[in-house]
Amino acid sequence: MSKNTHGKELHRGLEERHITLMSLGAAIGVGLFLGSATAIKMAGPGILFGYAFSGLIMFFIMRALGEMAIQKPVAGSFSKYARDYLGPLAGYITGWNYWFLWVVTCMAEITAVGIYMEYWYPGVPRWIWALAALVIMATVNFLAVKAYGELEFWFALIKIVTILAMIVVGAGMIFFGLGNGGLATGIKNLWEHGGFFPNGIKGVLLSLQMVMFAYLGIEMIGVTAGEVKNPEKSLSRAIDSVFWRILIFYVGALFVIMSIYPWEEIGTKGSPFVLTFEKIGIPGAAGIINFVVLTAALSSCNSGIFSTARMLFNLAEHGEAPQNFAKVTKNGVPGIAVLASAGALLIGVVLNYIVPAKVFTWVTSIATFGAIWTWGVILLSQIRYRRSLRPNEVTNLKYKVPLFPITSYISLAFLAFVIALMAYNPDTRIALVIGPLFLVFLVGVYYLKGFHKRDLNQTTSKKQIS
Repeated sequence: MSKNTHGKELHRGLEERHITLMSLGAAIGVGLFLGSATAIKMAGPGILFGYAFSGLIMFFIMRALGEMAIQKPVAGSFSKYARDYLGPLAGYITGWNYWFLWVVTCMAEITAVGIYMEYWYPGVPRWIWALAALVIMATVNFLAVKAYGELEFWFALIKIVTILAMIVVGAGMIFFGLGNGGLATGIKNLWEHGGFFPNGIKGVLLSLQMVMFAYLGIEMIGVTAGEVKNPEKSLSRAIDSVFWRILIFYVGALFVIMSIYPWEEIGTKGSPFVLTFEKIGIPGAAGIINFVVLTAALSSCNSGIFSTARMLFNLAEHGEAPQNFAKVTKNGVPGIAVLASAGALLIGVVLNYIVPAKVFTWVTSIATFGAIWTWGVILLSQIRYRRSLRPNEVTNLKYKVPLFPITSYISLAFLAFVIALMAYNPDTRIALVIGPLFLVFLVGVYYLKGFHKRDLNQTTSKKQIS
């Protein structure tokens, strides 16, 4: 259990089904429901390669996290691993960066809630719904972790059942002509509108930022490590199964959508999910799907507040955030840390007054930059961790990165490549201004507050003891 400075502990109340569905729920949010249309416009059917290859890279990153998390299950895991294997400054930056990226992501999610609620209540200002979503999700995070896990389990299940239903219904249209007078549509739409790569390989490459944003949240499994009942069994199973499931959901859903509809029509006539259900004559399909995407946004925001509170808890344990963030409630929840994250999200409510259309792309790209930093740190920490082990300890590892170190270096190179693509694309370039500026700000605070001297003293005293 993760102890804190006030002698209380985070509760190990999460079971395997909770963390599997939580990481799926965090990764299946606006990235699939809103972001996929943007990615398809850039890449056409070739986007399937983008999701599949990026998914493989994410699998290697998650195995790297799992290798460390199963040996050392702690709250705020990758911040702690960065501290242990890359140094105190890396741990400090990674913790605050992860908090920042989820706050930014949650701003996108609560904004999306406002957009979705307009479907039923067109006259009500968006900011009211954004505020309501924030209050409800912050309240949910005060529940005991098991109750929180249970709610997130059902949130995620709604999304997953919908996507699976769409894949099954779509497959019925493609192969048996369901809803199309018995005429099978086939999959010729994948290549009949300008070929499989209508915008060339360049289109696929430019879509990678939105593809990687869609995978943001899968690393949530690592954040839950301090509150999992049986880390060795639960984490290894969750990591392996989540990769395959996300690949099925993303690649499977998009394969079906682009087989049924010409890719250039997607996003121009409303949600592809709504179109698919309407085509087979389901009454109220638009309302049903709107409810699903609403729960998707709420679920992702719920996961975000959970993650950010645990990171603040971990930073407070190391004296790098106010000590009050290390206090836990009777339910074993870091309550003040939850309130602090919710308070920061009020900025998102305010932005709903002034946010123009382009800000959604900006917010997702800034969040992607933060995610790439986190994933890069996970890989670098794992490389250093593996080097710190003796040969017999490597042999005894319960859960290993496959084909180490080649896969770890390929994954790092891919992340660097995505950053370069973001610099190339004018719409996502802002992330390479805001993201690094925030990192520079963190480094400044680290040295101004004198954390470097304290960390140096702690390292020296540890060496003297050993």
